[in-house]
Amino acid sequence: MAERKVITVPEAGEQLGLGRNAAYEAAKRGDIPTVRIGRRLLVPREAIDRLLQRAMEQRSAA
Repeated sequence: MAERKVITVPEAGEQLGLGRNAAYEAAKRGDIPTVRIGRRLLVPREAIDRLLQRAMEQRSAA
């Protein structure tokens, strides 16, 4: 079975070391990129990967 292309906000938060409420707040601020499908707020895995890659590049450049 193929890997899901999107994950829930709490799952994204868990991967980023955030609790459920902090993850939803970060999504609300736009810190975690989201897409809305119907009533569900989801996070593209690719967006999380890019977010982490940029953070690592900024950290190594500093």
